[in-house]
Amino acid sequence: MKIIELKDISFQYQSGSENFSLDDINLPVKKGDYTSLMGPNGSGKSTLLKLISGVVQPNLGVVNLLGKNITHYSRKEIARKIAFVPQSTGNAYPFSVFEIVMMGRSPYLNLWGNEKKEDIEIVRESLNQVGIYHLREKGINEISGGEAQRAYIARAIAQKTEMILLDEPNSHLDIEHQIAIFKLLKEFNESAGTTIITISHDLNLAASFCKKGIILNQGALVKEGMIGEVLTEENIKMYFNVNSKIERHKSSFTISILAS
Repeated sequence: MKIIELKDISFQYQSGSENFSLDDINLPVKKGDYTSLMGPNGSGKSTLLKLISGVVQPNLGVVNLLGKNITHYSRKEIARKIAFVPQSTGNAYPFSVFEIVMMGRSPYLNLWGNEKKEDIEIVRESLNQVGIYHLREKGINEISGGEAQRAYIARAIAQKTEMILLDEPNSHLDIEHQIAIFKLLKEFNESAGTTIITISHDLNLAASFCKKGIILNQGALVKEGMIGEVLTEENIKMYFNVNSKIERHKSSFTISILAS
């Protein structure tokens, strides 16, 4: 079953003297997919995630969520189905880490915003899952960028949605925590059936953990399919301008990408 379907999507915006557009995007996303969204800087990856989440609306075409135009859902209804972890996680207010993660429970709170025991337990569990429960009382601006990134991922986990969208979740993270986050997302995908789309510039992480891949280039969707079919030496050269050597591992059905 399709959780999201983009049909004939076009989107344009102007920033100063620069114009950018996504053109003729058609993309079905099935429930349970774990997809890496890849491409050079400026290719439209973040914009595509915003379209999928309903944060921005296309100039042409339709985004369907579970078979219904996403514009027909309220923001609270969308928030119960899609969690979004943005690339920029700066916060002007000194919320604690616990408060940031509790924001993920907002779609389920009553009119007065009162948390239930269940909400508090879900937040504790989410903090433990990303390894920062010990930071729960710290201000979000008092911890490192990598720790803050994990707090926002914990917020998405606490939201208990069918789909999580992540804009470069491994930014600001050291290699140990990059791998840990991708493993955690894979576990959620496999155990809970959560649909995940994540932007990543690390092609090896994408190849190791994601089932499917999408390449955007200059506002166009140029490749889409199983990750091993998308990340080929030819495609990496064509769209990333890098010579590479692909090693395929029969035992794990994964690939490794080596510079050549």
